[in-house]
Amino acid sequence: MNRSDVDPRSVAVIGMACRLPGASAPDELWALLRDAVDVTSETPRDRYDVDALHSPEPRQGRMAARRGGYVDRIADFDAEFFGMSATEATELDPQQRLLLMTAWDALEDAGQCPDRLAGSRSGVFVGNARADHLELALRRGPETVTAAQLNNFRSLLPARLSHFFDFRGPSVVVDTACSSSLVAVHQAVQSLRAGESPLALAAGVNIALRPDEGLVLTHAGAMAGDGRCKFGDAGADGYSPSDAVAVVVLKRLTDALADGDRIRAVVRGSAVGNDGRTSDTVLNPSLQGQLDVLRWAYEDAGVDPADVDYVEAHGSGSPALDPLELRALGEVLGKGRPADRPLLVGSVKTNIGHAEAAGGMAGLVKAVLCLEHGQVPASLNLDTPNPGVPWEDLPLVVPGKLRDLPDLGRPAVVGVGGQGSSALNAHVVLGQAATAGRPPADAPDGTPYLLAISAHSPAALAELAAAYARYLRTGDGARLPLRDICHSAATRRRHHEHRIAVVGRDHEELAAALTGAPAPEGQPLSAVAERYRTGEEPDWDALFGEPGRCVPLPAYPWQTRRYWPVEEPDDARGDAEDLSAWVLREHARTGFDDGSALTDIGIDSLAKLRIVVELAKRCRQEVDPEEFGRLRTVGELRRWTRTLVAAAR
Repeated sequence: MNRSDVDPRSVAVIGMACRLPGASAPDELWALLRDAVDVTSETPRDRYDVDALHSPEPRQGRMAARRGGYVDRIADFDAEFFGMSATEATELDPQQRLLLMTAWDALEDAGQCPDRLAGSRSGVFVGNARADHLELALRRGPETVTAAQLNNFRSLLPARLSHFFDFRGPSVVVDTACSSSLVAVHQAVQSLRAGESPLALAAGVNIALRPDEGLVLTHAGAMAGDGRCKFGDAGADGYSPSDAVAVVVLKRLTDALADGDRIRAVVRGSAVGNDGRTSDTVLNPSLQGQLDVLRWAYEDAGVDPADVDYVEAHGSGSPALDPLELRALGEVLGKGRPADRPLLVGSVKTNIGHAEAAGGMAGLVKAVLCLEHGQVPASLNLDTPNPGVPWEDLPLVVPGKLRDLPDLGRPAVVGVGGQGSSALNAHVVLGQAATAGRPPADAPDGTPYLLAISAHSPAALAELAAAYARYLRTGDGARLPLRDICHSAATRRRHHEHRIAVVGRDHEELAAALTGAPAPEGQPLSAVAERYRTGEEPDWDALFGEPGRCVPLPAYPWQTRRYWPVEEPDDARGDAEDLSAWVLREHARTGFDDGSALTDIGIDSLAKLRIVVELAKRCRQEVDPEEFGRLRTVGELRRWTRTLVAAAR
């Protein structure tokens, strides 16, 4: 693919990451899709008391189902990496925490070094419809309300990313109910096409912490009694709620080609549209509204709808919506379609549940994976086709097993649909990336290469080194050219404080060096490796010469800890003699010694006000804020807390 051959309006998907039920990365999602796994499960007790709320018969004030799709360990976060104290992390909405880590993962997958993007007009577009963490905090009573809750307003979801990465472009939260994250993709594409942003993150996040919406939707008859989405089935009775966090990195295709980025798929077009008054009420779905958006999307993409190979449908298992969606797809994408090439239609919601505002993004990640693997997984839970769908008149098939995408001598085309109770429909058209194929790993020719890796902490670095050794020996890296691996690690990853640099002539030699084997003597790159380990930034362009191809590398190994309101970590419990250690652990954002200035480690005037309140509660005595405010260093803080403890005895 040459830049002169591409539509300048096309947008490349250059990276993606996710945290979904049963899958902490896209590769894990593909494995469960390929194997036709249903990962919905019983509702965890730390979400809400499902025993008290469940009723097998739909009743007001009760939940229809006991199960849904849940992301594991939602309280876990690497606060130190993001410069947060334990208190800040605990108070922050887990949606923001998970979004931060997933966005970093997506940028790494895209081979985009955050330092080089800082200060750019890169945009952030996040689909979201929940603020459960904030609402639960406010329910604890007026006396628990603090200024810290300002951080949990939904507008801060994209703003948090923009601030951390120093992105200066649009930063927008999108709420159109269940179509939110696909509308976020549409807005990101428009921003890129207009030249407003050079790069954009489009995301969806949905973490359900309370049952309220489920109670409403149960009363409305929209929740599946068995907690499973049954798209297209006669027994479809609603959807199964699900968590999801997913991020894609988007860039104009011409720019991605010029920059040598890895292109995972191409957004050829998209469209959004409201039903208007084509239905009798706002909440009732409209066939005409869906027909309009499908036609607009393929017109925008410049694609004949009959050429579409697969559609990742909204597919929530709604008895009212499924038949309309299938009819619309059949009418628009079936016209002129050869009888021997029916449209394949499926839904990831049958595997993981419906992630509401983030559901479209989960579908988009699945669609990209389908294009990369050239296959369409089975759509689950379809035993008896819905009699309300005129199947015999519609040239479409819901696959019941893993199927290959047709080989028609052109890049495959897939669509991704989303529909919201806001009557806002969205559709994104994706094309297969035209790649020359992955070159095999080069035969060893005696050329030494330098592999430079780094992490935020020694523990993370040790874990990353082990991951690289596995990657080089038996993982994806074993099949990739060594030069591309080393060039990508050097030029497409951020270089942190803690570093390792090893030199080797083949994959095994590098892997052995990472796991402690002595390096060969007299390597010409040994001096460069030593300078890198001591904090210097080598001239990578001079070292490698011609640019290498961007290849996937091991993901950053997060060093997480559980942060949750009204919970005190086990290691935070102690007697009053540990008061200064507790203050520093909960509020310091960086390493320190006795001479460190409190302001330099993140304990500023706002933090001091919070600490005064907390100390008064722990010591059960008044704490003079002016006296505390005069403290300047960690050593002064330690001496002052000893005095405070003595006075409390």
